[in-house]
Amino acid sequence: MYDNNYLVSRLRIASVGREDAVFLADHQTGERVTYGAFFANCEKMAAALVADGLKPGDRVAVQAPKTRAMLELYVGAVLAGGVFLPLNAAYTAAEVSYFLSDAAPRLLVCDPEAVEALEPVAEDCGVQKILTLAADETGTMADARDAQSSGFAAVARKSDDLAAILYTSGTTGRSKGAMLTHRALASNSETLREYWHFTSDDVLIHALPIFHTHGLFVATNITLMAGGSCIFMARFDAEAIRDHMPNATALMGVPTFYVRLFATPGLAKASRNMRLFVSGSAPLLAETHNKWRAVTGHAILERYGMTETNMNTSNPYDGDRRAGTVGFPLPGVEVIVTDPDTGQEMPRGEIGVLEVRGPNVFAGYWQMPEKTAEELRDNGFFITGDLGCIDEDGYVNIVGRSKDLIISGGFNVYPKEIELVIDDLDGVVESAVIGVPHGDFGEAVVAVIVPEPNSDLTAEGVQASLLGALAKFKQPKSLIFVEELPRNTMGKVQKNELRKKHAGLFSS
Repeated sequence: MYDNNYLVSRLRIASVGREDAVFLADHQTGERVTYGAFFANCEKMAAALVADGLKPGDRVAVQAPKTRAMLELYVGAVLAGGVFLPLNAAYTAAEVSYFLSDAAPRLLVCDPEAVEALEPVAEDCGVQKILTLAADETGTMADARDAQSSGFAAVARKSDDLAAILYTSGTTGRSKGAMLTHRALASNSETLREYWHFTSDDVLIHALPIFHTHGLFVATNITLMAGGSCIFMARFDAEAIRDHMPNATALMGVPTFYVRLFATPGLAKASRNMRLFVSGSAPLLAETHNKWRAVTGHAILERYGMTETNMNTSNPYDGDRRAGTVGFPLPGVEVIVTDPDTGQEMPRGEIGVLEVRGPNVFAGYWQMPEKTAEELRDNGFFITGDLGCIDEDGYVNIVGRSKDLIISGGFNVYPKEIELVIDDLDGVVESAVIGVPHGDFGEAVVAVIVPEPNSDLTAEGVQASLLGALAKFKQPKSLIFVEELPRNTMGKVQKNELRKKHAGLFSS
């Protein structure tokens, strides 16, 4: 079915002949959507897009609430030969204007409440038409879908055609549009389906956003490819997730999910039926990993991925899921560590820049050939910008981003090493170590710490604990206590915001 469309044919194959099997169970309404109904609506979405002038290769930008209709639009856009461009629902009209001007989509689908703000932006960027999708599954895009008949003939798309563009977070400059092919998305999801043992019997609690790789191309694609089902939640709700666990088998989340789930009574009993908890998109503290195992009896499976590469590594399904590591390279994916200056591969155990090669890797940055050439080598390896090492057992360990590397007094300081020591101290919830300008050292090491409520933690006590644990050049020159660390929508700590805020700490 849809044999001429590389990605959608693979998303559909596990449910062919199982039209009455449930794909989505809506958390809010309890409505159950079968595979037959879902793909019929995907076909109608595709027909509606073509009726509005969509041609193969055209971009469809979407900034809308998480709904079943948005998933139908994703599959429908690819079915129609388009390129799906999801945007964070929290972006302002000014931020959206950059993406629209850069990607030049034919159509924009947004929340009805955002139309007034986005109309002038879209017009300035040459968008041909605005359609809407609301949180209650209504809108002009839904109306256009319902006016069509199912039975749409898939537009032919090959493995190297684009299926989606995802923009990077842009923490160090202009956001870059990562071009993801049909093969990159299909191969990665197929690999993860097998590696994580997903089958048609699985029921995934889907509480992630779907403008991001994790929620859209991992959680959704794997479920479709396995022919399983999702409990579909518009947003994270710890108590609701706990309540769904007895009827589910898997949860994919970010570390914040697991930390907040600890506060829900009855977690241990509720989680007994579950077989798999996956964490990604931000580093999982070893403390969280160990506490989760103690409370539930389950070891969280941490993996490592990027916008540009989908998933690269994973702790094993069967075997030792080691806290603080992101496991082994996935089948078909190569991961090496290289010297940041020479690009030469480094021996095991040494810290360098992680590089990745495989069918999961993106095709380059949209409209940025020079940036593509800088980060995508001729031999196919992508320079991730993440600093890490591969230990003697083959586990990949990430110590930070290259942009987060601190050079203090001529010495390289890896923030993760210091954070691990601080996070292990009594009274510490978590920490973020940054470098800020310093007149004598170039950069000074600064630790921003979240203490436990009512803790008697002091700066003097922390400094004393670090004396014997870290070389002098690694020890923070300032400790800052805060109630929480700034994070993006996927739970990653925004160190760039911390660097901006504290840039003048040592200025005279």
